[in-house]
Amino acid sequence: MSHVRTKAASSNAVGPPTVERLWTIGEVSAFLGIPIATLHQWRYLGTGPDAYRVGKHLRYSPIAVQAWLERECRREASA
Repeated sequence: MSHVRTKAASSNAVGPPTVERLWTIGEVSAFLGIPIATLHQWRYLGTGPDAYRVGKHLRYSPIAVQAWLERECRREASA
């Protein structure tokens, strides 16, 4: 019988990705038209789109990136 270990969920926990192929940080950078360094900084500050660690690799859900972009655009429009 196999046992699966899970980490305790934190208040900042990101939900599981969908079945769509996840994007690399380079693909998100190209989609948003911003430098990879900016994505790293946003992740450090907790202000960018949600990302997942897959081993040592950082991956993004296209749906989450698009939702984040829409929220940011609405926030900027109302400011």
